[in-house]
This record gives sequence, structure tokens and C-alpha cells, in this order.
Amino acid sequence: MKRIFNNSTSGIAFAGLFLISLLIGSCNTQKIKIDKKNLIPEKELVPLLVDIYMADGLLSNAKINVRFSSLDSIATYYQVIEKHGFTKEMMDKTMQYYFVKDAKKLNKIYDQVLGILSEMEVRVQKDYRSEQIHISNLWPGKDFYAMPSITGNDSAKFDLPAAKPGTYTLSFTSILYPDDQTVNPRASIYLVARDSLETGKREYFKSVEYLKDGRPHTYNMVMSVPHDKTRLRGYLFDFHNLNGMRSHFKIENIVLTLSQVAL
Repeated sequence: MKRIFNNSTSGIAFAGLFLISLLIGSCNTQKIKIDKKNLIPEKELVPLLVDIYMADGLLSNAKINVRFSSLDSIATYYQVIEKHGFTKEMMDKTMQYYFVKDAKKLNKIYDQVLGILSEMEVRVQKDYRSEQIHISNLWPGKDFYAMPSITGNDSAKFDLPAAKPGTYTLSFTSILYPDDQTVNPRASIYLVARDSLETGKREYFKSVEYLKDGRPHTYNMVMSVPHDKTRLRGYLFDFHNLNGMRSHFKIENIVLTLSQVAL
């Protein structure tokens, strides 16, 4: 049973300790005969254990704990058991059986619980990162650019103000298809004073050169902006081309962030 209690970071250790507490509380000094009658089925035991862990996580939140301060933790877990349609006695008997008769099976049950909790954690983290990106994304342009385009012309040209001085990072995913006929396809961005957009000196940042392999590639362009009297201009898809040559690309997942504000 050592394996069950080694995963403390996953929270499975808590569930194991809780179940042991159930056993200690329900066992007496007399030898208990354990059989397989009226056990909680495995397919229902796994989600029950998941909910027990989730209940513990919620109770660790100070605001929630205060709201339900009239209930001790064990009473809360019993409510979870009853919500699944079982009794404390059935839970005690089920865990007693696995601890005494089939420890290997209990390990497999915990593996399933751990897998579900891990998937839930990944989904929560992914949703959180997506929300943070949505909040901090300064990109004012389109969500994606592509050629051929349904509008007939999608040059991926942009012009945006550098509202604050600091370090800007432009991240995006680009796919350049093998049948693209453009010459030197790349992303090119420059900084120019906002009071002389057409005649002022352009400070170009290092270009990103695209690969014509039909596969998505993620790029990051880091740009230092010294003051707020400038604009960032350029093309997410720039090229040298002859008339009639066909371009075939897609640019998406565009995120512009200001990671360090200059003092």
C-alpha cells in the first residue's frame, strides 16, 4: 500500500488518509468478517473518491470554510457519500474489503482517481492561461490572416500605437504551404515616430523568416520601445514577389503583450 501514500502532491494522499480514518472509526476490537456483498461498484467508487478530494479542496478555501464552519470535515465527506447514493456503512465496508482483501485493486482504483484529477487540473490550468492571455492581449488586429483569402486580399499589414514604453512581445503561429510562390517570406516590423509616419526614420526589428513546409511554427518577436510617441507598423506576412505569383499562408494565435514597462 506504500504506493498509495507517496503521491502527496496530487492530493491522493489525503483521500487515502481520510479512508483510513473511516476504517479506524468504524472498526472495533472484534474481528470483522469482510465479504463482497453490498460493496460500492468500482465504476461508482472512482467518481466518489474524486468528489471527496474535491470537497477537501473546497474546504481549504477560507471563504467557503467560514460559510460551512458548522460542519466538520468528516460530516462533509459523509454528505458527499450520501449524495452518490451510498451510506457510511457501505463506504466503510467497501474500503475495508479492498484494504484487507485486494490491495492491488485499490491501487488501480487510486490510479484512476489520480488520472481524472490530473486531467481536471490540466483543463483548469489551460482555461486560466487562455483567460489571462485574453485579458492581457494588446493585439488590436484580426484573429487570423490567410491567403488565399475570402476577401481576395489579406496582406497582414498592421499599424498600432505603442501606448507605453517598454518591452513588447508579439507571438503568433504561422503556416506557409509548400505551393506558396513568394520570395523571402517573413514577418517584418518597424518602429516609427507617430508624427512622421511616412517620412520618419524607421527602426526595423529582426525579421522572422518562414519555412515552406506546411507545418505550424510558433514565433516570438521581442521589441524594445523607448517612448510612447511611436507606432509599431509592418506586415505579419511580408515578401518580395513578382506579379502573378501565388501566396499561400495562414497566421493565427496572435498575441501582443507588454512584459516590462520602462520607467
